[in-house]
Amino acid sequence: MFKKITLLSVVLLFLMQCRPVENKRITDVNWDLTKPELQRLLTLQDKQASDSLFPYFHSNDPTYRYGAALAFASIRDKSAIDSLATLLKDEVMDVRIAAAYALGQIGDEKAEASLIQAFKPGDSTAVSDAVRGVILEAIGKTGSEQSLHNLATISTFLRADTTLLEGQAWGIYRFALRNKVVPEGTSRMVDFIARRGYPESVRLIAANYLGRAKNIQLDSMATLSLSKALAQSVNPDIRMGLALALGKTKSGIALNALTNRLAIEKDYRVKCNILRALNKFDYKAAELIVTPFLDDENLNIAKTAAQFFVNNGIPRGANVYWRKARDTSLHWQVQLTLFKAANKYMPAYFEVTKGQLNSELKNRLAIATNNYEKAEVLNALSQYPWNYKFIKEQGFEVNDVVVRTASVQALADIARNPDFVKFFGNARSKVVKRDLKDCFVEAIEKRDVSMMALAAEVLREPELGFIDLIDSLDFLVAAKAKLSLPKEMETWLEVQKTLDFFNGKTINEEVEVNYNHPIDWEMLSALPEGISAEIETDKGEITISFYPDLAPGAVLNFVQLAKNGYYDGKNFHRIVSNFVAQGGCSRGDGYGALDYSIRTELPMANYNREGVVGMARSGYHTECTQFFITHCPTPHLDGKYTIFAQVTKGMDVVHELEQGDKIKKVVIR
Repeated sequence: MFKKITLLSVVLLFLMQCRPVENKRITDVNWDLTKPELQRLLTLQDKQASDSLFPYFHSNDPTYRYGAALAFASIRDKSAIDSLATLLKDEVMDVRIAAAYALGQIGDEKAEASLIQAFKPGDSTAVSDAVRGVILEAIGKTGSEQSLHNLATISTFLRADTTLLEGQAWGIYRFALRNKVVPEGTSRMVDFIARRGYPESVRLIAANYLGRAKNIQLDSMATLSLSKALAQSVNPDIRMGLALALGKTKSGIALNALTNRLAIEKDYRVKCNILRALNKFDYKAAELIVTPFLDDENLNIAKTAAQFFVNNGIPRGANVYWRKARDTSLHWQVQLTLFKAANKYMPAYFEVTKGQLNSELKNRLAIATNNYEKAEVLNALSQYPWNYKFIKEQGFEVNDVVVRTASVQALADIARNPDFVKFFGNARSKVVKRDLKDCFVEAIEKRDVSMMALAAEVLREPELGFIDLIDSLDFLVAAKAKLSLPKEMETWLEVQKTLDFFNGKTINEEVEVNYNHPIDWEMLSALPEGISAEIETDKGEITISFYPDLAPGAVLNFVQLAKNGYYDGKNFHRIVSNFVAQGGCSRGDGYGALDYSIRTELPMANYNREGVVGMARSGYHTECTQFFITHCPTPHLDGKYTIFAQVTKGMDVVHELEQGDKIKKVVIR
């Protein structure tokens, strides 16, 4: 008996060994950029090769289903909507999340029904909550006003349901960025701020909504709630949004809350937003609050205060702005902003005074040694339209590209002056308009990329009437033919838009950029884990840590440029107080690039804090050398600008940077 059983066991074992081995089901995403197949997938993303990416949706490995879905978040190809919708049912949570995010990124209303169907309101596990949160945000990027109403009136989420509450808040916020708002959405966001117990991340989203959303109504109760929150919030990121929100109410309660906060506020960014909020209030009351901050030791605050008078000044205040502009203790940027206010509001019939003011500005242009200061002088001179010939003479023929760029911008500002006809008179305005047209045509014919771009843009503005003054488009056709792509893509696009306008065609805001700069995967794989860069500037050192898993193309591009010494000596050419510091332009005026472009990479990442490092661009997939560092949360940039690094040391230096400060060198660690 024993022998028979043993023999049977041997036979059974033999039969089992002869059966094919079942493939083990893979349930985890393994995002390892050293894997050749993943590199191939990401190269297809770089090439915008949609048809070659679709087969990955059926891969047995969720890594590739996930990667293919995320690829379409950057490509934004509408033909992928149906295929992505099928991935909303994938067995792996990360794949479902990637699919929902990509559908939101594509931003087409066709995706709305699939997203709503995939929400599954009865499912309340932690895993499903992660997917549902992303779905809610995606609906905010694709949905109808009815969906906004439905989203805003969800009241079943508990305060502990952080992921779902974040999804609801993000969804309402994304709707607002599409200019879709409903009272229920605003009320929900006010509740997030006013009522205790909501997660800080949700309150931050709400504060950004209340500060940025257009055409929202805040009643007296909401104003009281937000005023109280401004006084009590310990998070400056939230106070920044609340300050702007209170400005929209224009109420006495809000003005008192803003004034009281301004008196004790320590964070310069919040102060800047309070000063901006005061733009909404009666000038006489706000003027007294703003004026002392012209002398603030923080340049960002002083500039913001000076800009208040450019935005809201009055004729009887022009002499006051002028006198203050002469104060040599002020930073030149503050002085010239006040000169701009004085020149803007000084009545034209004060001919002698007006002449003296503009004479001072012309003298300052002659003696200034800082090209950015010269650019601001031209900006101030543009507030007196009769300066148009002087601006052209002083700006068009100089060697400095920053000044040349500023001269065309100044002429464009004159052409856009809402009082143009009133200022020159009906007959004379026609002569000046023709003179300006000739200036813009000459700017385009000079083949300087910034001059061409700015001139082309102003010529196509329909309300300015230049279309009636252009007899031939040959100058535009010839200029476009001379441009080198992709290096001069920004200018090419502006010229093409103007040609389309004059030819009666629909203007295409985006242009297809050919694949021209492949990712060197071997070099990327050789980068050390935790790679960072030390950026030495005139103000001190900034350390950034890279995100190669999020944006491999952008990371490798920056590292290669830095190792080649490209950034050494480049300026931070653009500083916007409490927004960004931008640098890396080869020209110093924002129009410089090298003879290649890299792709926009848009994985699931947020500009939800200060110090996020992103790639600047003039259109999707036009990134090259320019980058920016945020001063504060800027979630309106999410899903639009590549995030490739984060400041880990030296954020105080970032806040101190001024326009024109140099990058001495960049060292990769």
